[in-house]
Amino acid sequence: MAYKELIKNFDRTREYLRDFYVYGFRSRSEFGEEKGISGRSYDNEKRRIESWLGEYMSFRQDKEGKRVFLSVDSSAIVKNPLYQAFKAKSFTDNDIMLHFYILDLLAEETALSAREIADEIYDRYLIHFSSEKNIDESTVRKKLQEYVKEGLLVKEKSGRDTLYRLKDSSVPVAAWKDAAGFFAEAGPLGVIGAYILDQSPACHDETESVFSFKHHYILHALDSQILLEILTAIGEDKEIHINIRRNALREEGHDHQVCPMKVLISTQTGRQYLLCWHFLYQKFRFFRLDRIYEVKTGKAVPDYEMLKEKCEAFQQHLWGVSTGGDGTDRTLTEHIEMIVRVEKGEDHILQRLNREKRNGTIEQLSENEYRFSAEVYDALEMLPWIRTFTGRIQSLSCSNAEVTERFYEDLKLMAEIYEQDDGEEEETHAVQ
Repeated sequence: MAYKELIKNFDRTREYLRDFYVYGFRSRSEFGEEKGISGRSYDNEKRRIESWLGEYMSFRQDKEGKRVFLSVDSSAIVKNPLYQAFKAKSFTDNDIMLHFYILDLLAEETALSAREIADEIYDRYLIHFSSEKNIDESTVRKKLQEYVKEGLLVKEKSGRDTLYRLKDSSVPVAAWKDAAGFFAEAGPLGVIGAYILDQSPACHDETESVFSFKHHYILHALDSQILLEILTAIGEDKEIHINIRRNALREEGHDHQVCPMKVLISTQTGRQYLLCWHFLYQKFRFFRLDRIYEVKTGKAVPDYEMLKEKCEAFQQHLWGVSTGGDGTDRTLTEHIEMIVRVEKGEDHILQRLNREKRNGTIEQLSENEYRFSAEVYDALEMLPWIRTFTGRIQSLSCSNAEVTERFYEDLKLMAEIYEQDDGEEEETHAVQ
């Protein structure tokens, strides 16, 4: 199969991009064995990605062979390079021809019918070519309907005729450059902002931006199509059928019929999760968006409002995305308490505690002591956050003994490591 830069199936490209970006340590042979693909298919996909992201491609050589990977400093780039993948979709000769002919015609005329557009295409353009190729009215009408759906054209009735015209757009894109630029890099569907910026020549400077990001999560861009379909279903109160796969190129995956409720995004990793009601298991579940291979929208859910209220109650005891046991019964929650000492002049610690407490509560015990408490489904999820207050924690207790045991065991291990390092330093100084 000859290599082509344009793509027909974005799902396959999404999988390859993710593997190059996240798992770029595999060699060509190892990649083929893991994915069950031929070396030629690997080479074609690698060349396609290089055509979009060549400046970000790197490699290293070892005894197993050449290992190609994407190397991106997310704190230094101005624009998410992964959006390029959405701008390389395959098209037919008729697609590209009709695109320019229709837009050119309607830029001069107020509105035309499908028949008038088909006639004008032949009389104004095709007649000048030696080939006898012509475009029939039904083909033109299909393309017009497609552009109406995409929002490029507007359809209106005039007597018995259906007329098509360009959609009015008086938005000064250049004036919205900063807003669109921020949304493109920080928004869940930032690819929309990237397309908006493409509409204005003044926005094409790849190096000019008023924003820089300490934590720039660019990988979620690959899940934009999945996210759009989920959000559309939520807006229409409809169920969806999702296919979950760990290896999209080899396995069939598992199908789930769910009612989508919310999409939650981690502020620590940028990872996106679907919170949904699972009809088979009759409980709320989470699915990572980067594991969802396909989304099919189903019928409207008659008791959607009831599920929405149930979801709000469910979230009252949710810290992250772990539901612990069943997650629908308050008796399954775990109680955790932490007493933190805040010295004079450390108001920023108290501010942070209030800002990050989520569904917990804070109570002042004395001038310098504050008690944080929460009822959550899985208190183990809180340990990474709790550890950030090390040195100020006066006491920690939890109804799940494993939480406190792991916390104090980690402290003991950390102390041993530091004591060992101190001993090595002292021995080094003694030798000198």
